[in-house]
Amino acid sequence: MSTNTAELLKGAAELFPDEVVTQAHVRHLELPGAVGRFALITLDNGFDHTKPTTFGPASLANLNAAIDQVEKEAREGEIVGVGLTGKPFIFAVGADLKGVELLKKHEDALAIGQGGHAVFRRLADLAVPTFAYYNGAAMGGGVEVGLHCTYRTVSQAVPAFGLPEVFLGLVPGWGGCALLPNLIGADRAVSVIVENSLNQNKLLKGPQVYELGIADALFEGADFLEQSLRWTAAVLKGEIEVVRPEVDRDEAWDQAVARGKQIADDKVHGAAPAAYRALDIVAAAKSGDLRAGFDAEDRALADLIMGGELRSGIYAFNLVQKRAKRPAGAPDKSLARPVTKVGVVGAGLMASQLAMLFARRLEVPVVLTDIDQERVDKGVGYVHEEIDKLLLKGRVNQDKANRLKALVTGSLDKATAFADADFVIEAVFEEMSLKQKIFAEVEAVVPEHAILATNTSSLSITEMSSKLKHPERVVGFHFFNPVAILPLLEIVRAERTDDASLATAFSVAKSLKKTAVLVKDAPAFVVNRVLTRFLGEVLRSIDEGTPVDVADRALAPLGLPMSPIVLLELVGPAVAHHVSGTLHSAFPDRFGVSENLGRVVEAGKRNLYVPGSAKPELDPEVEALFQTGDVQLTEEQVRERALDAIAQEVRLMLDEGVVAEAQDIDLCLITGAGWPFHLGGITPYLDREGVSERATGRRFLEPGVASVPA
Repeated sequence: MSTNTAELLKGAAELFPDEVVTQAHVRHLELPGAVGRFALITLDNGFDHTKPTTFGPASLANLNAAIDQVEKEAREGEIVGVGLTGKPFIFAVGADLKGVELLKKHEDALAIGQGGHAVFRRLADLAVPTFAYYNGAAMGGGVEVGLHCTYRTVSQAVPAFGLPEVFLGLVPGWGGCALLPNLIGADRAVSVIVENSLNQNKLLKGPQVYELGIADALFEGADFLEQSLRWTAAVLKGEIEVVRPEVDRDEAWDQAVARGKQIADDKVHGAAPAAYRALDIVAAAKSGDLRAGFDAEDRALADLIMGGELRSGIYAFNLVQKRAKRPAGAPDKSLARPVTKVGVVGAGLMASQLAMLFARRLEVPVVLTDIDQERVDKGVGYVHEEIDKLLLKGRVNQDKANRLKALVTGSLDKATAFADADFVIEAVFEEMSLKQKIFAEVEAVVPEHAILATNTSSLSITEMSSKLKHPERVVGFHFFNPVAILPLLEIVRAERTDDASLATAFSVAKSLKKTAVLVKDAPAFVVNRVLTRFLGEVLRSIDEGTPVDVADRALAPLGLPMSPIVLLELVGPAVAHHVSGTLHSAFPDRFGVSENLGRVVEAGKRNLYVPGSAKPELDPEVEALFQTGDVQLTEEQVRERALDAIAQEVRLMLDEGVVAEAQDIDLCLITGAGWPFHLGGITPYLDREGVSERATGRRFLEPGVASVPA
């Protein structure tokens, strides 16, 4: 079997010319308590410690060769067990995706799945017990290779553990779908495989891995391997018996699969196949027939590798993991000035969220100001309450909570509060004259080096700073709500913003752990401009006479995280109406202002649907406000109109130089608007569906990018 596997992997390796090869080093040691000689395999990609350990064909071949060695030793009675661990801080993070996306033939994709299974299964078939020691980050194939072992331990310090394949458009294809439910039960497995993946790739930490039953023991990180080996010796001597709960194979299994399908329906609305393929394999795994499960994983993996969803997922993943870390157009970071104190103008909800973020990430004094003491106290109180929540969840200890609270204060006097501030951000109502007045007041009291930032979502930064003595230090710093969750930060360069101010803004963004994208000072910047154009077309169809439910369902085939009307409610009708007005003033030929939405705002309604209803139901009071025409479009017609409008707007933004490249618009929508990973970004989606050429006459990206292989 090893020879066949070696030949399979040798052929596959030719398709992965740039693989960072993982070695599998075998060393021997005597277990504590005179238990016997033990073989420990360490996964390590050699000198390249900047890259996590992955499994491409050559890496699998190295592990296969190591297993050849320990298999012979086990058969001849020279060892009592085999362990598997990783280099410092990394166990293994799965398949080499750079190579996977290069595959062109179904049989080549099938070989990758079969090769991984063939190697990993050998760990389960050895004549001695096998142990996986999850010492660091473990994802995808890194998790799965451990599932094939007899026993598993996990370090309490493991920061990231999970099966992210569904998030990327694949299935856990090297044993995850078949083995995990048979280890921890279908319901917990569905949470790890589907629910966590579709919740923006939520990952587990070491203690959670143990609590779920994936690992049999949990040890501290400092001497994790030593403790794991002592535990191994106790297990082999019979001093410790590993008892796992019996898996429920009755109705609970079927209910778990049904729950997973509901989660998938809610998240991707049937538009992405990976979650459903994974759930089919989990459902079949109820029989306990692992061989059939592995075969099903091979088939699903090959089908999905050759489909468009994986390319889309990898494209989106690369944007978030690579492009986001090297923002296009950002000045040299050496120009950035230190920020030792932050001022926040305003103490409302958004301002308070910003104060919380700055205090927690920068750990510098943050002072809020507002027009009266009641507002200031409410803003500071909000921050203190949020810190108390972190304390209750165990995210910070009491000492850290006390220090964070002490950092956040309030004042009515800008002169005193901001006299030594290095960075002041305003977050008040979207009114140009008000913001100009505030900036004038702040400029008069802050040091000459201080950065003045605005959280405006649509107004011109250039106009806002035009009456200042030093407009060069004003920068747009547009966050997305909720601030603590959405990663995007649009950093806006006004006409006179200098490099030092911009570099400082990017430095602060990095400290805040935000995805910063440089944006030109243009109406509504990127995300709000695209969303407003998109929502405007949907609202226009309603105003013309299309029923609300028809218009709202029109985009469902895309698998967006929420429908247009639900998105409108999240943004807030008043905010959406204000932004549409701003854009209408700038581009009256493309951006309309819905009179019906205006009536909703004037009536003080915050929701169009009845809150809490089982299914979307238009509020009768809202319905009474509507005045519509008699032109009724189909869902397909509304969808085509909305997508054409988005394509036109994206092309115009690129032509105007609002961002450097189409990838930046994709990154903005993924991190600021929840555009699904499985669609791979708005521009490749528009290219694949033919919308780009229909609406603008050309594609946004080169052929083959984030699309089905030729």
